[in-house]
Amino acid sequence: MAIILKNATFIDWQSLKFREAHIRVEEGPRGSLEFLERIPEQLPEHEDTVLDCSGKLVTKAFGNAHHHVYSTLALGMPAPPKKPAHFYEILEFIWWRLDRALDAEMIEAGALAAAAACAKNGVTFVIDHHASPNAVDGSLETIARAFDRVGVSHLLCYELSDRDGESARQAALEETENYLKSGGQGLVGLHASFTVGDELLRKAVFLAEKYAAGLHVHVAEDAMDQKFCWRDYGKRVIRRFNKAGVLDFDKTILAHCLHIDDQEREIVRNSKAFVVQNTESNLNNNVGVFQSRGLGSRIMLGTDGMHSDMLRSAGVSFLIGQSEGVTPAEIYRRFREIHRYLAKNHFTGDGENNLVILNVDSPTEITPDNFLSHFVYGIESRHVESVIASGKLIVHQGKILTVNEEDVLRFSREMGKKLWKKLAEGTADGIAGC
Repeated sequence: MAIILKNATFIDWQSLKFREAHIRVEEGPRGSLEFLERIPEQLPEHEDTVLDCSGKLVTKAFGNAHHHVYSTLALGMPAPPKKPAHFYEILEFIWWRLDRALDAEMIEAGALAAAAACAKNGVTFVIDHHASPNAVDGSLETIARAFDRVGVSHLLCYELSDRDGESARQAALEETENYLKSGGQGLVGLHASFTVGDELLRKAVFLAEKYAAGLHVHVAEDAMDQKFCWRDYGKRVIRRFNKAGVLDFDKTILAHCLHIDDQEREIVRNSKAFVVQNTESNLNNNVGVFQSRGLGSRIMLGTDGMHSDMLRSAGVSFLIGQSEGVTPAEIYRRFREIHRYLAKNHFTGDGENNLVILNVDSPTEITPDNFLSHFVYGIESRHVESVIASGKLIVHQGKILTVNEEDVLRFSREMGKKLWKKLAEGTADGIAGC
């Protein structure tokens, strides 16, 4: 099948050149775009979808380089048993309690709801970082199936950590290897240096080498990560990871990188790794503001589980970055860097037939000369009218076509209540089998 976009204003995502054209969008993981001078009067039977894009913008769909879809059911959850005084307590009293409470149904519900939200926001590729120490087995496949149902492509990993004991660690290693061995598109996930011992770090790098994967790890999100790394290993986080081989992979992703010094920035810049900026999460956790100086150009944008709206993330990242001279062109480049990462590493699911149709009710004209200004100040997720993923229409006029959104939300709300009940009762604070 194919989709024909009639009277479209196409914006090339790399050059930002505008082109008025009819576009034939071929379906499939390697589907291409064809620009037509005219639309045939009689279309082949299989080309049964024609969308009138008069007055609308068509461009490449978006990607999220660092998500935590397991946090989807957290919105509105009960307050923690103690108000966190610092970042470690935010993890201890909120996020680690939540991930221990997750079961298979909750993981599925959260993934479906997150995938639906991504799709409606024009996001057709998600790089996710998962944790559920009491429901490890099959968790990555559960997320993959949920995203496939909605039509959003993915690159997944399970968060390896020593924090929950030997049994949970071993289960996580097995889940990672099973997913990669089965052909799942994934990375080897690590939480952060301060919860990853040397033995686990060696095993993680070994798995990445064995399956030609990279690692996806949190780096110096808070200054405590550096403090504990120096205390326990006599070196700073980036030097520890670099010595272990984490930065030797083209596929490696370093999330956050807030509290790193100039020498560490040089190591990252001269490595193969990519960095992900997560501005809103950093602001929410009061851990500092991302500084890009000395890191080079391999910087992507993520939401860190705060939400699934990459246009919002880009806008906030631009505003906070103005203090170090970040321009609209630079934040747009970071917004699009995920496509370069995925292409460089030959991941599937982010082809040129992933498109978003924007119906922008701008009070002023949008032109090639002022598009970047509109990108940071004017274009919002509410302007996403339709979304095409791998050549298939998955959102049309704001409605998801691949799943019943009411059923998805009903399921997620049911599982949200179940999760909150466990958190309120404190019944999931331990680890099964430990």
